[in-house]
Amino acid sequence: MSLLDTIKNTFVPIHREGYPFIAAFGAAALFLGYFSSILFWIGLILTGWCIYFYRDPERVTPVDDRLVVSPADGVVSAVGPAVPPRELGLGAAEMTRISVFMNVFSCHINRAPVRGRITRIEHRPGKFLNAELDKASSENERNGLVIDSPNGTIAAVQIAGLVARRIVCWAEQGGSIGIGERFGLIRFGSRVDVFLPPNAVPRVAVGQTAVGGETVLAEFGGAAVTPLVRIS
Repeated sequence: MSLLDTIKNTFVPIHREGYPFIAAFGAAALFLGYFSSILFWIGLILTGWCIYFYRDPERVTPVDDRLVVSPADGVVSAVGPAVPPRELGLGAAEMTRISVFMNVFSCHINRAPVRGRITRIEHRPGKFLNAELDKASSENERNGLVIDSPNGTIAAVQIAGLVARRIVCWAEQGGSIGIGERFGLIRFGSRVDVFLPPNAVPRVAVGQTAVGGETVLAEFGGAAVTPLVRIS
């Protein structure tokens, strides 16, 4: 391995969405440094935090259609029945909801919990309550993806939080998405809800730390479809 490869593997990539903010923080630090060294160091620390916030590490996602992986880094804040947002068109019946709360130090890249076709994307303006509150699911600004997976229809809902003021979604309605594939991010501190059909069994508990694209949130039952694996 070359020195360049070693350096590249040591540093976590930064997502391009963060470049303007990092540049703005850095410029502000230099400007404030002209007046005060203390303000310069404060600005430098905030610039470092901004770089850390926009980190985009590679993840190793399990390739198994029976599994539902976490769409975000954070803490599991809710596991239980809930009615999905009305704008997603999933009906008024309760589904199993698993919520992952991200604080301002979490990696905020959002990843697809399952593979499938994106049949619907809906953005709804709303409030900016603390994302840990249960009513944030229905009252906060949010963006929802409905995914037709091999084992049923699921939804992933990006929810803005108390500090978050911007939801970014790169996915396109009608397109296909792979499990663990990046589809968006939320600035700064927020939550992602996953709504699952009855045949999905939760495998996490409230308070557990989840890693986006890697931690298994739920598992479909024995009749679930799973890809064939060729053994050579």
